Amino acid sequence: MFARSALTIDSVLKPLFAPGGKYAGKVKVIARLQVQPWHSSSTLTHESALALFKNQGDYFDIPASTLTPLQVRESLAQLAAQVIPANAVEEFKEVLKLKSSPNGGNGVTDDLKYTSQYLFTSLPVTSADIITVKFSRQNSIHVSPTVLWDGLVAGEISSSWGEKEWNEFLANKVNV
Repeated sequence: MFARSALTIDSVLKPLFAPGGKYAGKVKVIARLQVQPWHSSSTLTHESALALFKNQGDYFDIPASTLTPLQVRESLAQLAAQVIPANAVEEFKEVLKLKSSPNGGNGVTDDLKYTSQYLFTSLPVTSADIITVKFSRQNSIHVSPTVLWDGLVAGEISSSWGEKEWNEFLANKVNV
């Protein structure tokens, strides 16, 4: 569901929050990837989320169940090759390559543990914005997406929300 939400963030919310948008400088959006370890391919897909959103179904549990983690990473690299420059594909593969330590993860493991992608903001990002996975655990965040507004879970927000729902929500929450 994060893929659907991320696409909505890009198409609906980003224009509202970007310079010149209705809420420019008034709202900061921080997307924290919430890996769901009970889905075995969740970590693998989060490692390559940028190219994955429109092709997520290929990496759901059943379609990916017969693939090894290395095969999934190679498939994700091929998918990324559709959206990144050709000379960046090898670098992408290097980032996904396992480290030499037995449980060291790869080049983005620490990002998954400690922070996530700041999609866009005209407000400064401070050290207080960089929160570990503990944040999700201590706030009982188990569902994707879980949206927080001013630090509190906004349970009414759904991945199915479109422009109408977001405009209504923001009209009630943001003073312009």
